[in-house]
Amino acid sequence: MTPETAVQVKPLLWSDGCLLVLDQRLLPQQEVWIECSQVQQVVVAIRDMQVRGAPAIGIAAAYGVALAARQRFAEVGADWKTTLEKDLAALAASRPTAVNLFWALKQMRRLVEGLPTATDPFAELLAGATAIHQADLEANLLMGKLGAAVIAADQERGREVMTHCNAGALATAGYGTALGVIRSAWEQGLIDKVHVNETRPWWQGSRLTAWELVQEGIPAQLNVDSAAAHQLKLAPISWVVVGADRITANGDVANKIGTYQLAIQALHHGAGLMVVAPTSTIDMELESGDLIEIEDRGAEEVVYAAGQRIAAEIDVVNPVFDVTPADLVDVLITEKGVIHRPNREQLEKLMSRKAMH
Repeated sequence: MTPETAVQVKPLLWSDGCLLVLDQRLLPQQEVWIECSQVQQVVVAIRDMQVRGAPAIGIAAAYGVALAARQRFAEVGADWKTTLEKDLAALAASRPTAVNLFWALKQMRRLVEGLPTATDPFAELLAGATAIHQADLEANLLMGKLGAAVIAADQERGREVMTHCNAGALATAGYGTALGVIRSAWEQGLIDKVHVNETRPWWQGSRLTAWELVQEGIPAQLNVDSAAAHQLKLAPISWVVVGADRITANGDVANKIGTYQLAIQALHHGAGLMVVAPTSTIDMELESGDLIEIEDRGAEEVVYAAGQRIAAEIDVVNPVFDVTPADLVDVLITEKGVIHRPNREQLEKLMSRKAMH
């Protein structure tokens, strides 16, 4: 499958004045699109994980700002900027960990500040959101090529890779970050199989990543999360390839819960850990991963499955993310280039570059 056809899998579409959100909670059994014509619907889509994946959340939020401004201008005219503030706050509060959300809101706020109050801001803000959407897709295609080149240069343990959660087309504008690298490597004949961790409690690996790979005919094998170390021991896995929800100034990586233990397991078994993320995921204002707010979701996600209780009456911890220390990251792939063993000095240099083409 080529990049041009792979991007047909999309989590977000703009059509007839509405943001259409593919409800990822229902995949792969149902393909249901939710119409968001008002900002509050976008807030709910992000909060309730109808849309998920750090880049896709940021894109959705950008469209949410455009929808909010359209609504506020219709309601209050020239005072739309003042009333827009509560909408920006609601979007910011919808998910706390993924920095792409706050990055996108910052970009949109800059546009808002430069617009006159007397005219309808919708067209300008929609253009801004569309530009964020398109830039993410272009970044994914570029990161796919850069990551595949790293895989091509180092296949010492074998021609198989492992991935965790979903950092594919469904988590981005299309093609994906981690899964974009895997797609590109498969297209170039560099890998033979993908090991997919199921990713409890939302099963993003089994429901979403596995679905994307099956759609494209890329050989894949699903395993329970707790089998990851066993698979790393037995299979010729050269790389564990993951996305990120936030990368701090020292190179620490917040990603889906379970990534930290995968990094330790990969190190023990001689596999590399590759993190793939756009520079919008890098938060140079946070010194280390210790400062990241880790989202903790409700117990019902853990103790219920398909509406049936599967656990005893017991206290539950349900952190959505964990933090992998920078010294466990072998390589970071971004649209601005590749960093081996990321640290503050390298990240500062990276962030000062222009994007590669």
